[in-house]
Amino acid sequence: MTSPPVAYVTDRAGTAPLAGLRVVDFTRVLSGPWCTLCLSDLGADVIKIEDPRGGDDSRNFGRLGQFDNESAYFLFANRNKRSVALDIGTAEGQRVVRRMAQQVDVLIENFRPGVMQRHGLDYPSLAGLNGRLVYCSISGYGHDSPLREVAGYDPIVQAESGMMSITGEPHGEPMRTGISFADMFAGMFAVQAVLAALRVRDRDGVGQFIDLALLDSAVAVMANVAQTYLLTGKIQQRAGNRNPFLEPFGTFDAADGPVSLVVGNERQWRRFCLEVIERADVLADARFATNEARVKHSAELRSLIQTLLGARTREHWIGCCRRAGVPIGAIRTVGEALDAAEVLYRGMVGKLSHPSAGSMRYVASPIRYSVSALAAPRPAPRLGEHTSGVLAEFGYGDDELERLRASGAIP
Repeated sequence: MTSPPVAYVTDRAGTAPLAGLRVVDFTRVLSGPWCTLCLSDLGADVIKIEDPRGGDDSRNFGRLGQFDNESAYFLFANRNKRSVALDIGTAEGQRVVRRMAQQVDVLIENFRPGVMQRHGLDYPSLAGLNGRLVYCSISGYGHDSPLREVAGYDPIVQAESGMMSITGEPHGEPMRTGISFADMFAGMFAVQAVLAALRVRDRDGVGQFIDLALLDSAVAVMANVAQTYLLTGKIQQRAGNRNPFLEPFGTFDAADGPVSLVVGNERQWRRFCLEVIERADVLADARFATNEARVKHSAELRSLIQTLLGARTREHWIGCCRRAGVPIGAIRTVGEALDAAEVLYRGMVGKLSHPSAGSMRYVASPIRYSVSALAAPRPAPRLGEHTSGVLAEFGYGDDELERLRASGAIP
């Protein structure tokens, strides 16, 4: 492969964009941890507050013994963070958070609305101590929702947002996505919201509260499907790997495996016919003369294309299509994707040293800067690994740490 046009900075030079930013992270499982993972990759110092009686729930999701009894789920979502084991149900634990809140830039939590308030750690309480604090609360339905007390879970939100209704085969049942996209979209929106709030703080000198709901995020990413309904009242039906408005589009079987093919416009259709399948007669066929005609006669067209593609390998068709400028790709397994030359070339699979597993691979941040750096990768922390060191940074001496242990606030 040729060298990229810009010498992008990864973790070897430059300064990370969020270096110097301190984030207190009360999140668990995925939506919140995904947000703070993104912030930590950009250089923020993320201090993960965990319950001493087990920590983040995802530590117990599908344990893999070779990783010191930590789950792959936890390891992927908590890279670059420091863990403080702190019981915020105790008065001493709450006092620790108040002290920290006076010295940090951002606080992020994804408890149900009301939980932080019961502990005296809600935004009004902490903003009185630090008017520049950006406080982001991620919940299932939002703080002013009639369902505010209901816990939010990705599969439920995918169902309630309409996402599942358009996912799956036309005559099959609604399907959730293979990845927890509702959680991840919420985490990404939270990153946007936090960064924008920090911009406002830098400009106006004041922090603010961010109320971000999983359901709102999932509805927002329904995008053109939602807009079509709002404009026309028409509801898109499940189409599987097909597109109801474009043909040819979707999956076909080459001789040695499946491919995904998209012919996005008439120029690509012409090149596909003449340069890829070398069938001028197909291009001249009135049934396939326009995209509207191809959609109408999709059964005949797809049968013809399947017969042609089934005679040669994926490598052959991918080469032909890419030379002709027609979008195509092999349908890979997860392993094939992570081992693909172009993925490795871009540095999307990195290596770091884990305390017990030694060298381990991880999926890196996709962000590439020409000047700034990403944070040097560190493995996800063990529960409470950084408790004493972090609290010392907030002014806790040895005597105070012993008092916190005696009170049960820290282990």
